[in-house]
Amino acid sequence: MRASSRFVAGLALAGAFLTGVDAAIQTVTRNGRYLYTADGNRFYIKGVAYQEQGAVVASASNTFLEPSTFIDPLANGTACTRDLPYLQQLGVNAIRAYSVNSSLNHDSCMQTFSNAGIYTIIDLSLPGNGSMDRDAPSWTTNLLDLYIETINVFSKYNNVLAYNVGNEVVIAANGTAAATFVKAAARDVKAYLNSINSGALVGYASIDADATWLDPLANYLSCDPSGSNSGAAAIDLFGLNNYEWCGNSTFETSYAGVEGQFAGYNVAAYFSEFGCITSPPRLWTEVGALLSSEMSPVWSGGVAFSYFPAASAQGQFGMVTISPDGSTVTTSSDFTNLQSQYAAASPPNTPSQSAAGAASYPSCPQQNSTWLASNTLPPTPNLAACQCLENNLSCQFTPSTSNYTAIVGSLLDYACSLIGQSGGSCSAISSNGTTGQYGAVSECDPTIMLSYVMSDYYIATGANAQSCSFGGNGTVNSKAPSSATAADSAASSCLASASGTSVPTLPAGAPSPSGSSSSSGGGSGSSHNAASIVFADARTLMGMGVLVAAGIASGLWTIA
Repeated sequence: MRASSRFVAGLALAGAFLTGVDAAIQTVTRNGRYLYTADGNRFYIKGVAYQEQGAVVASASNTFLEPSTFIDPLANGTACTRDLPYLQQLGVNAIRAYSVNSSLNHDSCMQTFSNAGIYTIIDLSLPGNGSMDRDAPSWTTNLLDLYIETINVFSKYNNVLAYNVGNEVVIAANGTAAATFVKAAARDVKAYLNSINSGALVGYASIDADATWLDPLANYLSCDPSGSNSGAAAIDLFGLNNYEWCGNSTFETSYAGVEGQFAGYNVAAYFSEFGCITSPPRLWTEVGALLSSEMSPVWSGGVAFSYFPAASAQGQFGMVTISPDGSTVTTSSDFTNLQSQYAAASPPNTPSQSAAGAASYPSCPQQNSTWLASNTLPPTPNLAACQCLENNLSCQFTPSTSNYTAIVGSLLDYACSLIGQSGGSCSAISSNGTTGQYGAVSECDPTIMLSYVMSDYYIATGANAQSCSFGGNGTVNSKAPSSATAADSAASSCLASASGTSVPTLPAGAPSPSGSSSSSGGGSGSSHNAASIVFADARTLMGMGVLVAAGIASGLWTIA
């Protein structure tokens, strides 16, 4: 259970790394549903999205024009120094970064922004395999590794306001079961932040949607499944990507409805994106409403989208253009209009921190036709259990190509089809956020799932060496059990600890928050480097989940 002090614990100062800088930026804490700076003043996010757009491939399966690659906006100190005067002109106190690379150095950008009093909201997911698949979501060791390795890298900085565990994972009523995996991610990220004494907030950014499922989504992410008023599995900060205010609209026309929807919400909320582009130029008059006494009882500011140019299905966003050589910034009317609106905004400094009230976490919404998420969450992905299992599998995935993530999906589909044809089941690698049933191997790295399925088929066919080949991508493990009974016993022994929740730890060899190496990774992780999974083709492992889920749903692969 999360310590009660965590709910009002602020951003931990970075100490030695940012010596002489600490005075430039205050800690921010959450009391109940509001944010406060260390001096007791109400904190409102006056932010801007700060991420250059990566490569976008338009297709029928990419209707949101989501990028398949990314450019880390916090790893180029020269660019951050170039942009700082413009961010200061805008009057922002926060930027949102959608994708960062934990293997790069972020010292220059983070210190530059900290010195200027600018906080960062960092999304932990990455394009493609570094995020949850909406169609077949799961919560696995490689995703958990990615998340905590990113947190580990940024934990030394004093201006991380929040980490988002997802962005628009749930986009329709029939996909609300995915929320179980988002909530599990929030639970485990919170536990890890507690373990390293970080007070950074845990958030999620949601698409704006019909209230019949948006309301339960928001309530679900901030509820307590145990019914004991615990926030251990609840987010701290709910973000709504809201584009309702177009042109010179009014509060009554664009925001009165959403204000009413969230009137009784229990944690802090903000607009994680805003800035409709259907009536250019953007006037940004919504800022006057968002940062006003009308909306301050519910909302704690927002993030204007976007500083850099960004194409979307709705049109072209962006407040500045950067010269081809990267040296010059040219602002647009979008920039100057937002600058004026942010400068004019003066939200009320109420309620006082002492009057904000204690955190409370209601029971979770019940399932219905538009809300499918179970209150039974997936377990914390367990490295030790998954590695033990891998070592005891009789047929192991040994790819014939270095780009092994490109073939994992198709091999899994093929192996599961063979098992299904023989009357077997791939239920051990499946997850179901509606029923709350999670296969014993479903938390493992996809490559371990593949080895498990290959081993199942290998043993089912009488341990014939050819049955382990899979096009030259499998190798018989001579030290592993070769009979079905012995294999089941070994797997059960390994997976005995792979249920319930635990505090995640860094993968073996990863630098700890203090800079030393982690000697073990008992609570999380994968036997394959997380980055090598994440930076692969965006559709390979995702396709794996879609097709395996489809096979189970159709009855081709049975659920035991």
